Amino acid sequence: MKRSKHRGHKEDRNGDEPAILETENLDRQGMFMGGGQDLDTISVASVTAVTTNVSNKRSKPDIKMEPSSGRPVDYQVSVTVIEARQLIGLNMDPMVCVEIGEDKKYTSMKESTNCPYYNEYFVFDFHVPPDVMFDKILKVSVIHSKNLLRSGTLVGMFKLDVGTIYTQPEHQFNHKWALLSDPDDITAGCKGYVKCDVAVVAKGDTIKTPHKAKESDEDDIEGNLLLPEGVPAERQWARYYLKIYRAEGLPRMNTSIMANVKKAFIGENKDLVDPYVQVLFAGQKGKTSVQKSCYEPIWNEQIVFTEMFPPLCKRIKIQLRDSDKVNDVAIGTHFLDLRKISNDGDKGFLPTLGPAWVNMYGSTRTYSLMDEYQELNEGLGEGVSFRARLLISLGVEILDPSSPEVASSTDAQVEGVPNISETATGKVEEFFLFGSFLEATMIDRKIGDKPINFEVTIGYYGNEMDGIVQTKTKGKRSGGDGDEEETELIHNSSDEEVDDDGDLTSVATTPPMKPVITDRNYFHLPYFERKPCIYIKSWWQDQRRRLYNANIIDNIAYKLEEGLNDVQEVIKTEKSYPERRLRGVLEELSHGCSQFLALANKDQNQSGKTKLDRERLKLCMSEVESIGQQAKAMRSQVKKSTVRDKIKLAQNFLTKLRFLADEPQHSVPDVFIWMISNGKRIAYARVPSKDILYSTIEEERGKECGKVKTIFLRIPGKKGFGPAGWTVQSKIEIYLWLGLNRQRKDYLSGLPNGFEENKLSKGPGMPCSPPISLTYMMKQIFQLRVHMYQARSLFAADSTGLSDPFARVFFSTQSQVTEVLPETLCPTWDQLLVFENVELFGEANELRDDPPIIVIEIYDQDTVGKADFMGRTFAKPVVKMADEHYGPPRFPPQLEYYQIYRGNCTAGEMLAAFELLQLGPNGKADLPPIEGPTDIDRGPLLPVPLGIRPVLSKYRIEVLFWGLRDLKRVNLAQVDRPRVDIECAGKGVQSALIPNYKKNPNFSTLVKWFEVDLPENELLHPPLNIRVVDCRAFGRYTLVGSNAVTSLRKFIYRATDKQANNWSSNTTEEIIVVGMESEPAFKKMDTVVKLDSCSDAVVKVEDDDKDGKGKKKKRKKGEEAEEEELDESMLDWWSKYFASIETLMEALKAQEAALSDSEDKDDVDITDAGDIKPEDSPVKGTKRGKGKKKKMTFDPFEKKKPKLDELKVYPKELESEFDNFEDWLHSFNLFRGKGGDEDDQNVTDEDRIVGKFKGSLCMYKVSDDLSRDVNFDPNMGMFQNIPHNDPINVLVRIYVIRATDLHPADINGKADPYIAIKLGKTEIKDKENYISKQLNPLFGKSFDVEATFPMDSTLTVSIYDWDLVGTDDLIGETKLDLENRFYSKHRATCGITSNYAIHGYNVWRDPLKPTHILAKLCKEGKLDGPHYGPGGRVKVDNRVFMAQTEIEDENGLKKQTDEHLALTVLKHWEDMPRAGCKLTPEHVETRPLLHPDKPGIEQGRIEMWVDMFPKDMTAPGPALDISPRKPKKFELRVIIWNTDEVVLEDDDIFTGEKSSDIFVRGWLKGQQEDKQDTDVHYHSITGEGNFNWRFVYPFDYLMAEEKIVISKKESMFAWDETEYKIPARLNLQVWDADHFSADDFLGAIELDLNRFPRGAKTPKQCTIEMVTNEGEMPCVSIFKQKRIKGWWPFVARNEDDEFELTGKVEAELHLLTGEEAEKSPVGEGRNEPEPLEKPNRPDIALLWFLIPFKAAKNLVCNQYRWLTIKIVTALLLLAILGLFLYNMPGYMVKKMLGA
Repeated sequence: MKRSKHRGHKEDRNGDEPAILETENLDRQGMFMGGGQDLDTISVASVTAVTTNVSNKRSKPDIKMEPSSGRPVDYQVSVTVIEARQLIGLNMDPMVCVEIGEDKKYTSMKESTNCPYYNEYFVFDFHVPPDVMFDKILKVSVIHSKNLLRSGTLVGMFKLDVGTIYTQPEHQFNHKWALLSDPDDITAGCKGYVKCDVAVVAKGDTIKTPHKAKESDEDDIEGNLLLPEGVPAERQWARYYLKIYRAEGLPRMNTSIMANVKKAFIGENKDLVDPYVQVLFAGQKGKTSVQKSCYEPIWNEQIVFTEMFPPLCKRIKIQLRDSDKVNDVAIGTHFLDLRKISNDGDKGFLPTLGPAWVNMYGSTRTYSLMDEYQELNEGLGEGVSFRARLLISLGVEILDPSSPEVASSTDAQVEGVPNISETATGKVEEFFLFGSFLEATMIDRKIGDKPINFEVTIGYYGNEMDGIVQTKTKGKRSGGDGDEEETELIHNSSDEEVDDDGDLTSVATTPPMKPVITDRNYFHLPYFERKPCIYIKSWWQDQRRRLYNANIIDNIAYKLEEGLNDVQEVIKTEKSYPERRLRGVLEELSHGCSQFLALANKDQNQSGKTKLDRERLKLCMSEVESIGQQAKAMRSQVKKSTVRDKIKLAQNFLTKLRFLADEPQHSVPDVFIWMISNGKRIAYARVPSKDILYSTIEEERGKECGKVKTIFLRIPGKKGFGPAGWTVQSKIEIYLWLGLNRQRKDYLSGLPNGFEENKLSKGPGMPCSPPISLTYMMKQIFQLRVHMYQARSLFAADSTGLSDPFARVFFSTQSQVTEVLPETLCPTWDQLLVFENVELFGEANELRDDPPIIVIEIYDQDTVGKADFMGRTFAKPVVKMADEHYGPPRFPPQLEYYQIYRGNCTAGEMLAAFELLQLGPNGKADLPPIEGPTDIDRGPLLPVPLGIRPVLSKYRIEVLFWGLRDLKRVNLAQVDRPRVDIECAGKGVQSALIPNYKKNPNFSTLVKWFEVDLPENELLHPPLNIRVVDCRAFGRYTLVGSNAVTSLRKFIYRATDKQANNWSSNTTEEIIVVGMESEPAFKKMDTVVKLDSCSDAVVKVEDDDKDGKGKKKKRKKGEEAEEEELDESMLDWWSKYFASIETLMEALKAQEAALSDSEDKDDVDITDAGDIKPEDSPVKGTKRGKGKKKKMTFDPFEKKKPKLDELKVYPKELESEFDNFEDWLHSFNLFRGKGGDEDDQNVTDEDRIVGKFKGSLCMYKVSDDLSRDVNFDPNMGMFQNIPHNDPINVLVRIYVIRATDLHPADINGKADPYIAIKLGKTEIKDKENYISKQLNPLFGKSFDVEATFPMDSTLTVSIYDWDLVGTDDLIGETKLDLENRFYSKHRATCGITSNYAIHGYNVWRDPLKPTHILAKLCKEGKLDGPHYGPGGRVKVDNRVFMAQTEIEDENGLKKQTDEHLALTVLKHWEDMPRAGCKLTPEHVETRPLLHPDKPGIEQGRIEMWVDMFPKDMTAPGPALDISPRKPKKFELRVIIWNTDEVVLEDDDIFTGEKSSDIFVRGWLKGQQEDKQDTDVHYHSITGEGNFNWRFVYPFDYLMAEEKIVISKKESMFAWDETEYKIPARLNLQVWDADHFSADDFLGAIELDLNRFPRGAKTPKQCTIEMVTNEGEMPCVSIFKQKRIKGWWPFVARNEDDEFELTGKVEAELHLLTGEEAEKSPVGEGRNEPEPLEKPNRPDIALLWFLIPFKAAKNLVCNQYRWLTIKIVTALLLLAILGLFLYNMPGYMVKKMLGA
């Protein structure tokens, strides 16, 4: 198998793959010169016949063994709920609930606000298979006034599935608004918005968290909805109708044992299954009724879901279940992917499906009480057998919410539907499946030597082992009138059934046979000349057109993939003309597309065509057509420079084609092949029916139809995961053909020729039946030569971290092994294996073009026990027939690299060649002789012959031994005296011994070298092995760890004169003048300069300083200064930091814009635009503002921003920007221990690292006459000018700015983080300064640590969570290698600032001034200079730089200085010839925090930087002060003067008038903290109220972040105060006071103090527009205006959720700083000092006194006159009655006694 041909679809195609070497370089081949073929059409790979299918009798095997789905993976979902806006409801107390599956998490509750601000972060961790994860639903809901007793009322919810988030770019939505809707009332519309960040990380994903941008950009809610690209903002409600008609082919589910007992007694034989269908969609569940005891249930029901459209949940899960009293079991599961059955384009269609049958696959059909494969029926993993098929259809109807019959609830409903006609799903046709087993080898020895047979099934046909359930369709096949009798199959003695036309219905199993031993691991079955066959007749609806169309697209995609792989190969092996091959691929693609258009539309009138068929056809036609046209257009644009971009675009075509080829409506079920040993099912393979479907038209045919396919059988279910699934259970060569019975005539034509058919003997006159076996008459004899040269990067199978590999080669029924090479991951076997007398059946010329494949397995030899499997690969031999000449171009064959797989993962490569030589009449005498190299004598082992082994030449490898780092213990003992052994191709060198590793881990001798014979072809270079051993007492050695450097290419030394140096200073004397700004007051855009390397030019780069003062300046964060000039004293380091972050945001936006631009304009030559990296220098031709990352600005009217010196904010680690600082010192990780067997091995490799070797390599051919420098040090070889490695003392200064998105560590979903720093033996834990309950803490701290390199070279910065009790937990840590930074040429010790200043916020930090640094660099790089000249010029090596020469000190005096000049040169140092490289700028790096227990998943990020100062130089100044800005104290004074037009709430019970008792309430920080109320203006009849009342709000405010800072205890149990940052928003509300009941809320307004509408001058001008249309109103900021007075509207929502005006308020806002407020204090309300005058209210001063009288009069006389009279009368009557009853007894007694 040549590696490129067998990549699975899912494998990442960007992997760095080794190359395949072709016979010759194409450009040398003569065929292009004359009238040969056009270059574009030649496939490079076809130069060797190894991988080409000439006769197409065989299809290609898939190398990946392990099923990838169904295995659990780690996932982390993080949700940040930032805030909610526009919640519907009056005066509510909202909280947000986030739930995923069963997990629920709540935010805190905010009181009395419709726009709560939370900023709370939640993390959910899962360990489930991807399918389960992506179907989980994430729900964000807002709940109103929930407390311990009440569950709260749901305001609205938003849901989407996790899969949708994962498919987003970067797997996340950032700062997006989720639109809430009420699931119980779909007519209601939007219920508000929640702003959140959602991200899903799988193990190994890295997430880029964008920097937190300014809030203002996201205030545009509609433009930032939390919806995937392409989903409209206005989503409507829709009904999803899923009709479920019936099912057939259910397996026997004899679930209850009672049923068997019952059957034995009564003899009643009922179907033992009670099926029903359950459907899950968007978190809702619906189910049909249960059909009792029925294998062919008919439901005719529809389940109706109501959900938004388009839905954010992509899959509908349909599960057929068996109802049971104890527990229901799933029979089978099918997923409907809505993306495949709908299309959102402008000619798109709503989701629709069927009526069509869907096939369900799952566990085997045999019933056992404990089904070990039950998970397969739940839809996890690949089904191993057919379970049932279900007839369904799906329709969607968009609802019109205004129509009255719309039910408002969204629960799933079940309704009945009419029966469906028989032909609706197509005409039933008779299909015929034929298969022939040509070979069954590599049968696992563990299976035992009982007889083995194979069974083939298609749907419920052919399954003889489990008993067949035949469906009724068969009876109707002859066109009868649907008589309902079931034909039970007649079980003949020979497992065969006879059909009504005398033909056999099926022979589904091969006869059992005893296996024969191949070698110690495998058996084979002796199918020599007699090959068993199977055939099955089955009846299915004829929906072949669907499969045909899918096949055509599949074929186009397959060819495209092959072609692209070829192009990648050409690029990788550095052959010439990849662009020509790509043109050929595109040509073929457009040709294929046009063919599809011709074929797809053929038979229009077919019955059973569904709406989806028609729509999909339209879609496929248009998509394929557009792909074809684009490919045609692209073909002409492919140039050498653009090949890579065009490949990317072609990859997009490929994914699109693959998507289109996946047909959602099934027809014929897949074919399963089972290997059965002694009646037990062992292993299976699944072949999609479309792949073997026959059509008369070649393009429509399945890619494996009528071809011999090599299939590896797998263990079913979970057992197939991991190492168990990697051993081949059996390798079969099988020929399959599936088609209509009436097309049967050529079903044998694809078999290798030369056979006779053996049929079952039948009576005379019977029609011909298919053969039950084939006997081959022709047999060819071959000799196979396997040239096993070497392998590299193998899997580490032993605990030492090495392996003892040997290879086992299988061909046909023979196998051989190479020798075992001990302790290596890169064995060079250099061995020829000869297989004699290989018998192959079939015609000779067919075998020449299509030999069987060779399987190579690599094992690790263990002294005890069985050898461990390490990986496997396939190959095809080059075949020579007896009559052919052995010579070029095909012979001798080339060595090629083959990718080795272990499960689904790559596990190394193998370099080998294979040839298959036919034995002619003279036997072996005709074969070419084997000429091995004479100097090697290895006894019976044959080395690889001369023509095939690579040509060697002598190389010298120089090794720089620097030191060893971080060595872990070996067998519990510490490493004390380590040594490094370097080995390459059998030769090697040893380092000096380190006498005491603890004292000094560096080597005393720096450079050693050795000479070795290596292949001329660099791609064939063997790996270089680095091994570290510890020398123990008594001459014992222990292996510490090892590393194999697989590619030596980057270490090959190439003489410099061969590289075309752009600034070739030897020919023309050129001077380049690079001008810098003369006037530093403004940031300018440098003009673009392109320099030709040979032009003899003096270029001046000046810029026209158009001041643009007329334009409005944009104020930046962090500058409290007024509009025009910046006040230097106000600026601090944070101003610089925030300005830089903004620059970063702009750069990222511009980059995105550039990307989307380039995607729109495909025709533009992308590389020209795409290669501008923001770090390029002016000379290279990009705009740049003084060392600052400034992209091309697309906005011509860019607002000028004030000039601020900036630093560089890297959104990632500094290492990734500077190539790990391995410019001359490389780190090689040392591994030990067995490799991990997880899905992705690279993750577990982290645990195998036992240390690092630091050093470097350099190799060159010995013949090279190397020009030596004058002061060349021969001891150092090629490593001249490197520093010595003696210990050196360094002051390390670590600045930690902040951490973001930390993983919560406490139960409350928060953490109390603090910093811990570890360097060598120094440990600092900054525990006192922990930050309470924060996941985004601002630290602003610097730490000074003294260190000695090389002992303390790794700095660990960790963030711990402080706990009151117990130990503190680690949240995450990051490790920095300081040594590489210190020694790097990029000068990462202290970043160079963009400007030189000696005081202020931008002070120069390095003890070396720019002039010193420049002088030092020039000396080291042997450059001429620097020469400072007059007029602000400096000349360094033929370039002149210009800059200003004056500097101001603290007192404002100007001095002359060369520092600016030197700094200018340093900033452009990368343009210097030879010595130039980019110097590290002043920067902040963002490093991911990782936790050892959760490898690969980020636990947050930390922003920091490190400065290092050697102690032997001048001491650095004090550390920069980056402590967080203290919030500034402010006081906001709000005077409420008057209100007007307030709605009148009360009907006065006394006077009957409408009135309100108005008061105004206001707060700034939160309702509980500081709400203040005015007094009450009683009895306002007009809605007018007079107050003259002052609210006073002192608050702490952070200008830079525009946030108010409050500290409060979170609850009464909290230990300490928590700091919150909330937006500065003033809330004013108007209320109606009630004495006895709760006050009534009338209206509110919220003013964002940074941006709120200017108040109206008069009440008349004050309209509701000021709230609803805020964006277009003139806005002001109180921080600028300081004082503002005006009228603002109060609003509330009415019943229809519309805003309505409920009053107006005249208020005056006055902002003072803390100091000003202290100087002029004022009283609250109307109190002293500066009291306000009493309001002039109407004459109700005595009202409270008079009211009772007035009211009584009014009540008694006017309103309730008659009522009063009635009440009085009734009272009198009652009194009389009472008196009567009271006196009655006394009188009675008196009368009776006669008193």
